[in-house]
Amino acid sequence: MIVTASTTPGSMGRAAVLGHPIGHSQSPLLHAAAYGHLGLDIDYTRIDLQEEGVEEFLAAYAHEQGWLGWSVTMPLKAAMVSHMAVTSSRVKTLGVLNTVIRQADGSLHGENTDVDGIVEALREAGLGSVSAGQSSERPLGILGAGATASAALAAAAELGSTEVCVYARSPERAASLAPVAQVLGLQLTLRPSAEFVVEAPSLSAAISTLPPRAADGLAEEFAAVGNLAGIPLLDVAYDPWPSQLALGWERAGGTVVSGLVMLLHQAVRQVELFTDGAQAPAAAQSAEDHSAMVHQMRSALGL
Repeated sequence: MIVTASTTPGSMGRAAVLGHPIGHSQSPLLHAAAYGHLGLDIDYTRIDLQEEGVEEFLAAYAHEQGWLGWSVTMPLKAAMVSHMAVTSSRVKTLGVLNTVIRQADGSLHGENTDVDGIVEALREAGLGSVSAGQSSERPLGILGAGATASAALAAAAELGSTEVCVYARSPERAASLAPVAQVLGLQLTLRPSAEFVVEAPSLSAAISTLPPRAADGLAEEFAAVGNLAGIPLLDVAYDPWPSQLALGWERAGGTVVSGLVMLLHQAVRQVELFTDGAQAPAAAQSAEDHSAMVHQMRSALGL
């Protein structure tokens, strides 16, 4: 079912987050804070959209004036790619997007800012304090093999990793990441998800891309694990927070960063893309003003 967005009278544009289910999405809070800071009257809301409705939605709205673009969440990240007129090199490599920018002529440009979100979240957790050469001495671990795992591979490469271990229940699904890793120049090792806990101390960092509560069963196992001090974990599942996985990691001495921080930073890049043609584009702000915008967005999430 498509739930259409309303446009505030006199607004300069509109945008929305697409996905199913979508009622829990925090994206409207982030985008509203950013546009308020920029002084732009942009209406941003949620649209409930399933895979089978993508073609109908785009036929109805891609050429409708006023749309700046859409944030894209599950289950649409792969389904939207074939409908793009242009895709970034990231999307071509990963096969998934999370952002659609509507150009003035109605053509659609696909981008993936999840990569930006993961990179910045891990830097906040302390990974950036280690040089690329040092961080690549140990593999980066990824728990799960879905669409977000592809973005995690790209983030690992941007952070200087050369080796990645993917822990997944389905070897077949995990094997689909091999071509992506090859393009990114990463050495990929596939492991059963059950081995994630015991191998955690040997990782440079870890990213859990599993849905909420899917990793709860691993939490208690960390009690028998060696000290994880200095090893950051990004758990992209932020509701409920803290997750059981995050609590188990912290009890073992590791550093944890919430998926809300990833959500924040991927949204910052989306705002920059959506406002590129505006009178006050986000990307053109001074460093001080840009930091203030990010602070407003962070506060909107209670971070």
